[in-house]
Amino acid sequence: MPGFYSLLFEKQGDKINVLLIGAGQLAAITRKVIQEDKSSNFNIVACIDDNPDITNKSIDGIKIYKPEDISEVIEEEEIQKAIFAIQNINNKRKNEIVDICLNQDVKVLQVPIQSNWTDEDFKMDQLKEIEFEDLLERNAIELSTDNISSYVKDKIVLVTGGAGSIGSELVRQLIPFNPKQIVIVDQAETPLVNVGLEIKEEYSYNNAVPVIADIVDFSRMDYIFGKYKPEIVIHAAAYKHVPIMESFPREAISVNILGTKNISELAGIHNVKKFVMVSTDKAVRPTNVMGASKRIAEMFVQSLNAHNDTQYITTRFGNVLGSNGSVIPRFRKQIKKGGPITVTHPDITRYFMTIPEAAQLVLEAGSMGEGGEIYLFDMGQPVKILDVAEKLIKLSGLQPYEDIDIKFTGLRPGEKLYEELLNDTELSKATHHPKITIANIEKSNFDIISKSIVELLTELDRVDNNHHIVFLMKQIVPDYKSKNSEFEKIDAAKKPSIKVS
Repeated sequence: MPGFYSLLFEKQGDKINVLLIGAGQLAAITRKVIQEDKSSNFNIVACIDDNPDITNKSIDGIKIYKPEDISEVIEEEEIQKAIFAIQNINNKRKNEIVDICLNQDVKVLQVPIQSNWTDEDFKMDQLKEIEFEDLLERNAIELSTDNISSYVKDKIVLVTGGAGSIGSELVRQLIPFNPKQIVIVDQAETPLVNVGLEIKEEYSYNNAVPVIADIVDFSRMDYIFGKYKPEIVIHAAAYKHVPIMESFPREAISVNILGTKNISELAGIHNVKKFVMVSTDKAVRPTNVMGASKRIAEMFVQSLNAHNDTQYITTRFGNVLGSNGSVIPRFRKQIKKGGPITVTHPDITRYFMTIPEAAQLVLEAGSMGEGGEIYLFDMGQPVKILDVAEKLIKLSGLQPYEDIDIKFTGLRPGEKLYEELLNDTELSKATHHPKITIANIEKSNFDIISKSIVELLTELDRVDNNHHIVFLMKQIVPDYKSKNSEFEKIDAAKKPSIKVS
C-alpha cells in the first residue's frame, strides 16, 4: 500500500490537482503549509464548504463551491486528491464525500487533529490517508471524566487480558485518570512485555506492573489478588474467535466460563470494590460455543452481585475495528498481497466500533455501575461486510473486482448473518450517557447457576465428549441454537431444557 511520500511525490514535476474539503481556519493553515512547501507538487485548485456566506466566493484565487457540486468540481478541475481540512464534519456527511471521491478515482487524505501536530505545528508529512476507522457513522464520545476520575484516581486497577487489543487500550485510557497502580495480567509473554515498555516509555507511567498468569489457575490468581490488592478489576481476558471455539468448546468453557468464575469470585473474596466484565453481542441468542460461553459467564457474574459486597458490572458490545483477528487487518493483508479478499457471505453484517471508543465506554460504564447491570453500547448502524471490503480496496487506490477480487467462502461454523445487542425478550433503559443503556434481564439464581457450571466444568476432564458439554451449555442457555455447526443435531433432538434463573 503506498505510503505518504509516494503519494506526495508521484509523477514528480507534474502538478497534482487538490480539492480542499473545508474553507475555515484549518483549511487556511493547510493551504498555507502546502503553498509554502517547495518540495510539494500539490496544487490546490478548489475548496468545498457548506457555509452559504462564503460559497461561490474565492480565497487567494481559489473558488469555494457548495458540497453538492463536488462531483462536477472533481471532473471539471481534474481533481486527483482531496484533503479533509475540517474537524467538525458529521461522519455521515464525511462518508458521503469519501464515497463520491473514491467513485471518481480521487485519493482522500486528511489533516490530523491538532493535538497530534508536531510541536503544535502542522507539516506536510502529517497528512494521512483516510482509513475505514475514520468513517464510522458516529461522532466523538463525550466522557464523564469527573465520574471516571472519581472511581479510578489513586486506585489499584487490575486488568485481565491486559496485553490484548482491548485490554491494552483500557490500560492506556486509564493512565490519564491517575490510578495508583495498574496490574496488567496476561499469559502472552511478548505482548505483555511490549505493553509494559510502551506504557513506561511512551506514556511516562511508572506504576504499571506486567504479570504473567493464566486466569484459569485459581491459586495463581488468588496469590496475585492477595499481593497487589486491586480495588477495581476489569476483566477483558477471553477466547473470542467463533469458528475455532466451535472446534474447541472445552477451551472456550475453560477460559470464558471457568476463568471468569475464578476472577469474579476472587474479586469478592478480596473485597474488590468494582468488577467490570467485557462481554459481546454474540452472547445474545447465541448460535455458537463462544457466544454461549460468554452468556453463561454473564449469568454467573450477575448472580454474584447479590452474593457479596463487590459491585459486578457487565459491558456488552459488538466487533471492534483493529482488534486482534478482526476483519479489517485481515482484509488489509489480503489487499497487500494482491487479493482476493474473502468474505463469508454477500449479506453478512456486523456492528463495529473502534478500540478507543470501546475502551472509553467500558470505563464510563464502570464508573456509573452500581452492581448487577449489563450495559449495552450504542454500536451505530450495522455495516455490511461486503461494503467494508469494497471501501477498503478503494481507499487503497484500487478497484474492486478489477485490481482486487472479492470471493465468497460461505458462513463459518457457528456464524450467523446478523448480530444482535438485545434479545427480543429483553428490555433496556436509558442512562445519563446517550451511548449506554442498561439491559433489563432477569438475574440468575446464584445457587442454580453455580451448580450448573460446576456440572459443566466436571465434564471437561472427560475425553471426546464435546457434544455432551455443548448439550449442557444449551441447558443453561435455552435460546442457544447452533448455526452452521455440527452441534445443530443437539437442537434437532429437542431435549428438554433446564431453567437456571
